[in-house]
Amino acid sequence: MAKIALFGATGTIGGRVLQEALRRGHEVTAFVRDPSKLTGGDPAAVVVADVLDPASVAAAAAGQDVVVSAFGPGPDDPHSLVTAAKSLIGAVQSIDAQAPRPRVVTVGGAGSLRTPGGPLVWDEPGLPAPVLALMHAHGEALDFLRTVPVEEVRWTSLSPAARIEPGMRTGTYRLGLDDLVVDDAGRSLISTEDFAVALVDEVEREAHTGRRFTLGY
Repeated sequence: MAKIALFGATGTIGGRVLQEALRRGHEVTAFVRDPSKLTGGDPAAVVVADVLDPASVAAAAAGQDVVVSAFGPGPDDPHSLVTAAKSLIGAVQSIDAQAPRPRVVTVGGAGSLRTPGGPLVWDEPGLPAPVLALMHAHGEALDFLRTVPVEEVRWTSLSPAARIEPGMRTGTYRLGLDDLVVDDAGRSLISTEDFAVALVDEVEREAHTGRRFTLGY
């Protein structure tokens, strides 16, 4: 059993991560800005906190095994993803190196993944400007994480398939690293439920420390 600090538990993905972690018997504390929005499970505790505030994150991270961020920015502030990544890492780095520092697992984006044809997802034509802005913010956050030595913070980022939406929990998926995972028909998709399965699997197995990975059916 792991002690998990979860940011973003009120979101579509974070809510599924909360349910999946609780289902497996992990001790989850949901750190949220608005507790009234929390549904879909009974975490070990609900604490008001802000992932964009390093002091708030540091207090949340103390004594935890893993800090998971499923933070989703508002449509007008995609760059807050970068702020959140820096807040998470800075908070963990502020913990005394002699004490056990929690791992950091973040929900990333699919935009910087390579497509089977070679270009990155965000280079595909016809993407709306708000979607592109969000993709590039995820990419900038990932670029920052890649500068963090794993000796200081054991971080991991999980990028979804090109299409992610609520659906069934099958418990099955295929993994990739920096290339989009597609099926035989060329589709790249995953349910939010199976994304949560994969993320909690990573919490339990620690198989991708210091890198991004992705998944799909």
